[in-house]
Amino acid sequence: MKMNHVGIMVGDMDKAVEFYTKALGLTIVMNNTKVIEERETAIGRMCIAVFGEGFKGFNIAHLLTSDGIGVELFEMKQRQERHEVDFTRLGIFHFCLQTDDFAGAIERTEKYGGKVRMDIMRYHPEDDSKPAKMVYLEDPFGNLFELYSHTYAETYAADYE
Repeated sequence: MKMNHVGIMVGDMDKAVEFYTKALGLTIVMNNTKVIEERETAIGRMCIAVFGEGFKGFNIAHLLTSDGIGVELFEMKQRQERHEVDFTRLGIFHFCLQTDDFAGAIERTEKYGGKVRMDIMRYHPEDDSKPAKMVYLEDPFGNLFELYSHTYAETYAADYE
């Protein structure tokens, strides 16, 4: 099994594309495209099956991480402005990106309207030979994401405490 893509609800497609490309370095595969509610095409029928009758349409953009994972951005016509993450409920609550430019990604996140949620954490602050660090951030719409300076396997290797 491989990760293929993740879908993210946003409040302003132009701002979202700017954030995910300029702050986080993703590339555009398909820029802002309008999708309307209709039953004539396979895509239209699939959207009704997923979003239900009366979803009224949305804008969508397809982006790509440097390792080929897709990021679909959805801007629904009918939506609440922002969801509050409820950590007591089941469901996905964040995604994680990895970068070699950790400090730069944090700086650009804030520059393009995102937010830093915590102090940067080092996994092994006692060992300078293990500089792995992480931080939780938000995009401009309150979507929570984590940023790693290292691989997932390095994080949870046998010497992780």
